[in-house]
Amino acid sequence: MTALDTVNNQYKPTPTLETLLDKTAEDMGRINELILAEAHSSVDMIPKLAKHLIDSGGKRIRPMLTCATSRLCGYEGLDHIPLATSIEFLHTATLLHDDVVDESDMRRGKQAARILWGNQASVLVGDYLLGQSFKIMVSVGSLEALKILSNASAIIAEGEVMQLAATNNPTISEAEYMAVINSKTAALFVAAAELGAVVNNRPDDERQALKDFGENLGIVFQLVDDALDYHGEASKLGKDVGDDFRDGKITLPVILAYQQGTKEEQDFWKRTLGEGQIEDQDLDTAIKLTEKYKTIEETMNRARNYGEKAKIALQKFPNNAWSEALQDAIEFCIERGN
Repeated sequence: MTALDTVNNQYKPTPTLETLLDKTAEDMGRINELILAEAHSSVDMIPKLAKHLIDSGGKRIRPMLTCATSRLCGYEGLDHIPLATSIEFLHTATLLHDDVVDESDMRRGKQAARILWGNQASVLVGDYLLGQSFKIMVSVGSLEALKILSNASAIIAEGEVMQLAATNNPTISEAEYMAVINSKTAALFVAAAELGAVVNNRPDDERQALKDFGENLGIVFQLVDDALDYHGEASKLGKDVGDDFRDGKITLPVILAYQQGTKEEQDFWKRTLGEGQIEDQDLDTAIKLTEKYKTIEETMNRARNYGEKAKIALQKFPNNAWSEALQDAIEFCIERGN
């Protein structure tokens, strides 16, 4: 993938988040200030650990979605700022917990908090941030917003348990895996987008359109991550290529390769991902199997299909600078995998 793609003999720039970043810059500045203020604690370890993860280079696309969808719905107030901050705190808390469960060493290209401060501190600071998230969302005084975010929190936790149950099991079905994605990843995208309609009291059809947009974008985000783990670059992933494989995570490229594989190839997946008996050259073999059955290409095709669904959902709203920025965000998420 070069900086310019030839399409119908014309050049089209590679999609970026620049438009969304520019349009939400003022709101995100307020959110960053609130994040720093609410991550403060007299317990020295809490702000240190929280700041380590908060400053580690994440694009904060979820709170940006709340900002952008709020403005798309014509909102001119500021209640979306604490709600978007609550979204980011909730997400950060899940990252801290995830790294402990997954025994991850890296997060966004840096040492995971659990490596620097230990598992116990990571879990407890994650709990603190989760508590702060609910404290912030309650301050807005919207029962509907509280309902959306508390429901998302429960769904995400369910997704984590579902993923834990699916770990080391390459025989799970695609439907089972998509249920994990919907809960673990897409749920927070749904909440982030839906809040944009709720904060401005928009009708149910617009709320549903934003929920559909968020769900499909969240699925795109996860499927592209799945693909990148077997053919991407560490700089794009914020972790080492093959981490999912080494952690025994079952993702769509593996599921598709297992389903199409020979008995010998299926035994390979069972030994490596199922039993955790991974040898030096096994990652290379796994990558070759995904190439043999073109499961990276198929995963990216699925991602593009969900991206189209996300675009269709946005058609409910006027075609303006905000909807165009969200369209660009969809393309950016997809192009990460190319």
